[in-house]
Amino acid sequence: MTDPRTEKLADILVNYSTRVQPGEWVGILGDVSALPLLRAVYTKVVEAGGNPTVMLSDEFMSREFVRLANDEQFAWLDPSQTAYYEQADVYIRCNALSNTRASSLIDPARIRKRQQQLSGWLATRMRRAAEGTFKWVGTQYPTEGYAQEAGMSLEEYEDFVYGATFADKADPIAEWRSLGEMQQKKIDWLMGKRIVKCQGPNIDLQLSIDGRVFLNACGERNMPDGEIFTGPVENSVNGWVRFSYPSIVQGQAVEGIELRFVDGKVTDASAKKNETLLLSQLNTDAGSRYLGEFAIGTNFGINRFTGTILYDEKIGGTIHMAVGAGYPDTGSVNKSSIHWDMICDMRVDSTIHVDGDLLYQNGQFVV
Repeated sequence: MTDPRTEKLADILVNYSTRVQPGEWVGILGDVSALPLLRAVYTKVVEAGGNPTVMLSDEFMSREFVRLANDEQFAWLDPSQTAYYEQADVYIRCNALSNTRASSLIDPARIRKRQQQLSGWLATRMRRAAEGTFKWVGTQYPTEGYAQEAGMSLEEYEDFVYGATFADKADPIAEWRSLGEMQQKKIDWLMGKRIVKCQGPNIDLQLSIDGRVFLNACGERNMPDGEIFTGPVENSVNGWVRFSYPSIVQGQAVEGIELRFVDGKVTDASAKKNETLLLSQLNTDAGSRYLGEFAIGTNFGINRFTGTILYDEKIGGTIHMAVGAGYPDTGSVNKSSIHWDMICDMRVDSTIHVDGDLLYQNGQFVV
Protein backbone atom coordinates (compact mmCIF):
# COMPACT_ATOMS: atom_id res chain seq x y z
CA MET A 1 0.00 0.00 0.00
CA THR A 2 1.28 3.47 -0.87
CA ASP A 3 2.40 5.64 2.05
CA PRO A 4 -0.39 8.24 2.52
CA ARG A 5 2.31 10.92 2.74
CA THR A 6 3.34 10.00 -0.81
CA GLU A 7 -0.24 10.68 -1.92
CA LYS A 8 -0.14 14.06 -0.18
CA LEU A 9 3.18 14.93 -1.83
CA ALA A 10 1.69 14.09 -5.22
CA ASP A 11 -1.29 16.33 -4.44
CA ILE A 12 1.07 19.21 -3.57
CA LEU A 13 2.99 18.78 -6.84
CA VAL A 14 -0.09 18.66 -9.05
CA ASN A 15 -2.62 20.90 -7.31
CA TYR A 16 -0.37 23.49 -5.65
CA SER A 17 3.08 23.61 -7.26
CA THR A 18 1.97 23.39 -10.90
CA ARG A 19 -1.82 23.84 -10.56
CA VAL A 20 -2.54 21.46 -13.43
CA GLN A 21 -5.56 22.53 -15.49
CA PRO A 22 -7.84 20.48 -17.77
CA GLY A 23 -6.32 19.91 -21.19
CA GLU A 24 -2.72 20.77 -20.23
CA TRP A 25 0.12 18.57 -21.52
CA VAL A 26 1.91 17.35 -18.39
CA GLY A 27 5.29 15.62 -18.47
CA ILE A 28 5.93 13.27 -15.53
CA LEU A 29 9.68 12.57 -15.45
CA GLY A 30 11.59 10.39 -13.04
CA ASP A 31 13.75 7.39 -12.31
CA VAL A 32 12.15 3.97 -11.96
CA SER A 33 13.15 4.04 -8.27
CA ALA A 34 10.49 6.74 -7.75
CA LEU A 35 7.68 4.63 -9.22
CA PRO A 36 5.32 4.89 -6.19
CA LEU A 37 5.43 8.69 -6.37
CA LEU A 38 5.24 8.74 -10.18
CA ARG A 39 2.11 6.59 -10.03
CA ALA A 40 0.52 8.89 -7.44
CA VAL A 41 1.37 11.97 -9.54
CA TYR A 42 -0.07 10.29 -12.64
CA THR A 43 -3.36 9.67 -10.84
CA LYS A 44 -3.56 13.26 -9.59
CA VAL A 45 -2.83 14.63 -13.08
CA VAL A 46 -5.62 12.53 -14.61
CA GLU A 47 -8.01 13.60 -11.83
CA ALA A 48 -7.13 17.24 -12.56
CA GLY A 49 -7.96 16.80 -16.24
CA GLY A 50 -4.38 16.95 -17.51
CA ASN A 51 -2.92 14.91 -20.37
CA PRO A 52 0.04 12.97 -18.92
CA THR A 53 3.19 11.85 -20.70
CA VAL A 54 5.43 9.61 -18.57
CA MET A 55 9.18 9.78 -19.28
CA LEU A 56 10.97 7.13 -17.23
CA SER A 57 14.72 7.10 -16.73
CA ASP A 58 16.99 4.50 -15.18
CA GLU A 59 20.11 5.24 -13.17
CA PHE A 60 22.08 2.36 -14.70
CA MET A 61 21.19 3.20 -18.30
CA SER A 62 21.90 6.91 -17.83
CA ARG A 63 25.31 6.09 -16.40
CA GLU A 64 26.10 3.60 -19.19
CA PHE A 65 25.31 6.22 -21.82
CA VAL A 66 27.80 8.69 -20.34
CA ARG A 67 30.40 5.94 -20.02
CA LEU A 68 30.06 4.39 -23.49
CA ALA A 69 28.51 6.87 -25.99
CA ASN A 70 30.54 8.10 -28.96
CA ASP A 71 30.57 11.69 -30.23
CA GLU A 72 27.66 11.12 -32.62
CA GLN A 73 25.54 9.64 -29.85
CA PHE A 74 26.40 12.49 -27.50
CA ALA A 75 25.27 14.96 -30.17
CA TRP A 76 21.90 13.26 -30.75
CA LEU A 77 18.84 14.59 -28.92
CA ASP A 78 15.63 12.62 -28.63
CA PRO A 79 13.24 14.55 -30.92
CA SER A 80 10.21 13.50 -28.89
CA GLN A 81 11.69 15.16 -25.79
CA THR A 82 12.69 18.23 -27.79
CA ALA A 83 9.07 18.56 -28.90
CA TYR A 84 7.94 18.14 -25.31
CA TYR A 85 10.16 20.94 -23.99
CA GLU A 86 9.06 23.25 -26.81
CA GLN A 87 5.32 22.61 -26.61
CA ALA A 88 4.21 21.11 -23.27
CA ASP A 89 2.53 23.03 -20.45
CA VAL A 90 3.83 21.35 -17.29
CA TYR A 91 7.02 19.60 -16.12
CA ILE A 92 6.98 17.47 -12.95
CA ARG A 93 10.25 15.71 -12.14
CA CYS A 94 10.67 13.11 -9.38
CA ASN A 95 14.35 12.28 -8.91
CA ALA A 96 15.50 9.11 -7.16
CA LEU A 97 19.02 7.73 -6.88
CA SER A 98 19.72 4.34 -5.33
CA ASN A 99 23.47 5.16 -5.21
CA THR A 100 24.48 8.82 -5.02
CA ARG A 101 28.15 8.01 -5.78
CA ALA A 102 27.59 5.66 -8.71
CA SER A 103 29.29 8.01 -11.19
CA SER A 104 32.39 8.65 -9.08
CA LEU A 105 34.78 6.89 -11.48
CA ILE A 106 33.42 8.36 -14.70
CA ASP A 107 35.66 10.88 -16.48
CA PRO A 108 34.50 14.41 -15.54
CA ALA A 109 34.98 15.50 -19.16
CA ARG A 110 32.36 12.99 -20.29
CA ILE A 111 29.98 14.20 -17.59
CA ARG A 112 30.50 17.76 -18.82
CA LYS A 113 29.89 16.68 -22.42
CA ARG A 114 26.55 15.16 -21.42
CA GLN A 115 25.55 18.37 -19.64
CA GLN A 116 26.43 20.39 -22.71
CA GLN A 117 24.37 18.07 -24.89
CA LEU A 118 21.29 18.61 -22.75
CA SER A 119 21.79 22.35 -22.22
CA GLY A 120 19.35 23.25 -24.97
CA TRP A 121 16.49 21.58 -23.12
CA LEU A 122 17.44 23.40 -19.92
CA ALA A 123 17.60 26.73 -21.75
CA THR A 124 14.19 26.15 -23.35
CA ARG A 125 12.64 25.21 -20.02
CA MET A 126 14.03 28.28 -18.28
CA ARG A 127 13.07 30.62 -21.11
CA ARG A 128 9.50 29.33 -21.32
CA ALA A 129 9.16 29.42 -17.53
CA ALA A 130 10.19 33.08 -17.57
CA GLU A 131 7.61 33.72 -20.30
CA GLY A 132 4.93 32.05 -18.18
CA THR A 133 4.23 29.31 -20.73
CA PHE A 134 5.82 26.38 -18.90
CA LYS A 135 5.08 25.44 -15.29
CA TRP A 136 7.58 23.17 -13.56
CA VAL A 137 8.45 21.58 -10.24
CA GLY A 138 11.10 19.12 -9.10
CA THR A 139 11.25 16.86 -6.06
CA GLN A 140 13.07 13.79 -4.79
CA TYR A 141 11.64 10.49 -3.69
CA PRO A 142 13.28 8.98 -0.57
CA THR A 143 15.62 6.08 -1.38
CA GLU A 144 18.21 4.02 0.46
CA GLY A 145 20.93 5.94 -1.40
CA TYR A 146 19.71 9.35 -0.24
CA ALA A 147 19.19 8.01 3.29
CA GLN A 148 22.72 6.65 3.43
CA GLU A 149 24.11 9.96 2.16
CA ALA A 150 22.22 11.73 4.94
CA GLY A 151 23.40 9.28 7.63
CA MET A 152 19.89 7.99 8.35
CA SER A 153 17.89 4.83 8.02
CA LEU A 154 15.36 4.81 5.18
CA GLU A 155 12.50 5.18 7.67
CA GLU A 156 14.17 8.16 9.35
CA TYR A 157 14.89 9.73 5.98
CA GLU A 158 11.28 9.26 4.86
CA ASP A 159 10.16 11.14 7.97
CA PHE A 160 12.67 13.89 7.18
CA VAL A 161 11.50 14.20 3.55
CA TYR A 162 7.80 14.24 4.30
CA GLY A 163 8.36 16.68 7.16
CA ALA A 164 10.40 19.02 4.94
CA THR A 165 7.69 18.98 2.27
CA PHE A 166 4.84 19.38 4.83
CA ALA A 167 3.35 16.13 3.48
CA ASP A 168 2.98 15.00 7.09
CA LYS A 169 0.67 17.95 7.88
CA ALA A 170 -3.12 17.93 7.86
CA ASP A 171 -3.20 20.69 5.23
CA PRO A 172 0.19 20.84 3.44
CA ILE A 173 -0.94 23.42 0.89
CA ALA A 174 -1.97 25.86 3.63
CA GLU A 175 1.50 25.47 5.19
CA TRP A 176 3.21 26.36 1.92
CA ARG A 177 0.99 29.39 1.42
CA SER A 178 1.91 30.64 4.91
CA LEU A 179 5.63 30.32 4.19
CA GLY A 180 5.12 32.19 0.94
CA GLU A 181 3.50 35.11 2.75
CA MET A 182 6.44 35.41 5.16
CA GLN A 183 8.97 35.38 2.34
CA GLN A 184 7.06 37.94 0.31
CA LYS A 185 7.53 40.47 3.12
CA LYS A 186 11.31 40.10 2.78
CA ILE A 187 11.11 40.45 -0.99
CA ASP A 188 9.01 43.61 -0.68
CA TRP A 189 11.69 45.13 1.56
CA LEU A 190 14.42 44.24 -0.96
CA MET A 191 12.60 45.77 -3.91
CA GLY A 192 14.58 48.63 -5.46
CA LYS A 193 17.71 47.94 -3.41
CA ARG A 194 21.14 47.79 -5.07
CA ILE A 195 24.18 46.50 -3.15
CA VAL A 196 24.36 43.30 -1.08
CA LYS A 197 27.36 42.76 1.19
CA CYS A 198 27.88 39.41 2.95
CA GLN A 199 30.49 39.13 5.71
CA GLY A 200 31.51 36.40 8.11
CA PRO A 201 34.16 33.76 8.79
CA ASN A 202 33.24 32.00 5.53
CA ILE A 203 32.61 34.99 3.30
CA ASP A 204 33.50 38.55 2.35
CA LEU A 205 31.54 39.21 -0.82
CA GLN A 206 29.73 42.10 -2.48
CA LEU A 207 27.33 41.97 -5.41
CA SER A 208 24.73 44.11 -7.13
CA ILE A 209 21.01 43.34 -7.38
CA ASP A 210 20.27 46.61 -9.19
CA GLY A 211 17.37 46.01 -11.56
CA ARG A 212 17.08 42.38 -10.54
CA VAL A 213 14.07 40.62 -9.02
CA PHE A 214 13.96 38.34 -5.97
CA LEU A 215 11.64 35.38 -6.42
CA ASN A 216 9.54 33.76 -3.72
CA ALA A 217 10.41 30.06 -3.62
CA CYS A 218 7.51 28.64 -1.66
CA GLY A 219 6.99 25.22 -3.20
CA GLU A 220 5.95 26.23 -6.69
CA ARG A 221 9.14 25.00 -8.43
CA ASN A 222 11.09 23.00 -5.88
CA MET A 223 9.62 20.66 -3.32
CA PRO A 224 10.64 21.11 -0.58
CA ASP A 225 11.29 24.81 -0.78
CA GLY A 226 12.05 27.78 1.39
CA GLU A 227 14.27 30.46 -0.10
CA ILE A 228 14.29 33.84 -1.74
CA PHE A 229 16.64 34.15 -4.69
CA THR A 230 17.75 36.38 -7.52
CA GLY A 231 20.32 36.56 -10.30
CA PRO A 232 23.07 39.03 -9.36
CA VAL A 233 24.35 41.52 -11.93
CA GLU A 234 26.85 39.37 -13.77
CA ASN A 235 29.96 41.57 -13.56
CA SER A 236 29.28 42.92 -10.07
CA VAL A 237 30.50 40.10 -7.82
CA ASN A 238 33.74 40.80 -5.95
CA GLY A 239 35.33 39.03 -2.99
CA TRP A 240 35.66 35.46 -1.75
CA VAL A 241 33.55 32.69 -0.28
CA ARG A 242 34.29 29.37 1.40
CA PHE A 243 31.43 26.90 1.01
CA SER A 244 30.59 25.02 4.18
CA TYR A 245 29.33 21.71 2.86
CA PRO A 246 30.28 19.26 0.11
CA SER A 247 28.62 19.91 -3.23
CA ILE A 248 27.66 16.86 -5.26
CA VAL A 249 27.58 16.91 -9.05
CA GLN A 250 26.90 13.83 -11.18
CA GLY A 251 27.35 11.58 -8.15
CA GLN A 252 30.72 13.02 -7.11
CA ALA A 253 31.28 15.08 -3.96
CA VAL A 254 33.44 18.20 -4.18
CA GLU A 255 34.52 19.31 -0.70
CA GLY A 256 36.12 22.43 0.75
CA ILE A 257 35.31 24.68 -2.20
CA GLU A 258 36.71 28.23 -2.12
CA LEU A 259 36.08 30.76 -4.86
CA ARG A 260 37.37 34.28 -5.46
CA PHE A 261 35.53 36.68 -7.77
CA VAL A 262 36.82 39.73 -9.62
CA ASP A 263 34.27 41.77 -11.56
CA GLY A 264 31.87 38.84 -11.56
CA LYS A 265 34.22 36.12 -12.75
CA VAL A 266 35.72 33.29 -10.69
CA THR A 267 39.44 34.01 -10.95
CA ASP A 268 40.69 31.56 -8.32
CA ALA A 269 39.12 28.26 -7.30
CA SER A 270 40.21 25.41 -5.06
CA ALA A 271 38.75 22.38 -3.33
CA LYS A 272 40.08 19.97 -0.73
CA LYS A 273 38.55 17.02 -2.55
CA ASN A 274 37.81 16.55 -6.26
CA GLU A 275 39.37 19.86 -7.28
CA THR A 276 39.78 18.56 -10.83
CA LEU A 277 36.02 18.18 -11.13
CA LEU A 278 35.48 21.68 -9.73
CA LEU A 279 37.80 23.19 -12.32
CA SER A 280 36.27 21.07 -15.07
CA GLN A 281 32.83 22.41 -14.23
CA LEU A 282 34.05 26.00 -14.04
CA ASN A 283 35.66 25.62 -17.47
CA THR A 284 32.52 24.26 -19.11
CA ASP A 285 31.67 27.39 -21.11
CA ALA A 286 31.74 31.19 -21.10
CA GLY A 287 29.07 31.50 -18.39
CA SER A 288 30.21 28.81 -15.98
CA ARG A 289 32.56 31.10 -14.00
CA TYR A 290 29.82 33.67 -13.30
CA LEU A 291 27.02 33.54 -10.73
CA GLY A 292 23.54 32.79 -12.01
CA GLU A 293 21.92 32.77 -8.57
CA PHE A 294 22.20 34.26 -5.08
CA ALA A 295 19.77 32.99 -2.45
CA ILE A 296 18.90 32.97 1.24
CA GLY A 297 17.58 29.72 2.77
CA THR A 298 14.50 30.11 4.98
CA ASN A 299 13.32 26.59 5.82
CA PHE A 300 14.25 26.03 9.47
CA GLY A 301 12.54 22.65 9.32
CA ILE A 302 15.58 21.55 7.32
CA ASN A 303 18.21 21.84 10.02
CA ARG A 304 20.85 19.34 8.94
CA PHE A 305 23.04 18.63 5.94
CA THR A 306 21.93 15.59 3.95
CA GLY A 307 24.12 15.65 0.84
CA THR A 308 21.13 16.41 -1.36
CA ILE A 309 21.10 19.95 -2.71
CA LEU A 310 17.31 20.13 -3.04
CA TYR A 311 17.11 20.09 0.76
CA ASP A 312 20.48 21.50 1.76
CA GLU A 313 20.14 24.78 -0.16
CA LYS A 314 17.00 25.57 1.87
CA ILE A 315 18.63 25.12 5.31
CA GLY A 316 17.57 28.02 7.50
CA GLY A 317 20.58 30.18 8.36
CA THR A 318 22.49 29.59 5.13
CA ILE A 319 22.93 31.29 1.79
CA HIS A 320 23.73 29.59 -1.47
CA MET A 321 25.03 30.62 -4.85
CA ALA A 322 25.04 28.88 -8.20
CA VAL A 323 27.70 29.21 -10.83
CA GLY A 324 26.34 28.96 -14.35
CA ALA A 325 22.90 29.53 -15.80
CA GLY A 326 20.66 32.13 -14.19
CA TYR A 327 16.88 32.21 -14.16
CA PRO A 328 15.70 34.76 -16.74
CA ASP A 329 12.69 35.70 -14.61
CA THR A 330 15.09 37.15 -12.00
CA GLY A 331 16.64 39.36 -14.66
CA SER A 332 19.72 37.19 -15.02
CA VAL A 333 21.24 37.02 -18.48
CA ASN A 334 23.97 34.52 -17.62
CA LYS A 335 23.89 31.49 -19.90
CA SER A 336 25.63 28.18 -19.30
CA SER A 337 25.03 24.46 -19.61
CA ILE A 338 25.56 24.10 -15.85
CA HIS A 339 23.74 25.43 -12.79
CA TRP A 340 25.69 24.28 -9.73
CA ASP A 341 24.56 25.31 -6.23
CA MET A 342 26.99 25.70 -3.31
CA ILE A 343 26.07 26.46 0.31
CA CYS A 344 27.62 28.84 2.84
CA ASP A 345 26.68 28.72 6.54
CA MET A 346 25.83 32.16 7.97
CA ARG A 347 24.77 31.17 11.49
CA VAL A 348 27.92 32.34 13.34
CA ASP A 349 29.29 35.92 13.37
CA SER A 350 27.84 36.63 9.92
CA THR A 351 25.80 39.46 8.43
CA ILE A 352 24.11 40.58 5.25
CA HIS A 353 23.79 44.32 4.67
CA VAL A 354 21.77 45.75 1.79
CA ASP A 355 22.50 49.35 0.79
CA GLY A 356 24.15 49.68 4.19
CA ASP A 357 21.13 48.46 6.19
CA LEU A 358 21.30 45.25 8.20
CA LEU A 359 18.99 42.60 6.72
CA TYR A 360 20.31 39.42 8.27
CA GLN A 361 22.47 38.47 11.24
CA ASN A 362 23.72 35.07 12.38
CA GLY A 363 21.27 33.18 10.21
CA GLN A 364 18.17 35.22 11.04
CA PHE A 365 16.34 38.06 9.30
CA VAL A 366 16.30 41.21 11.42
CA VAL A 367 14.00 43.16 9.08
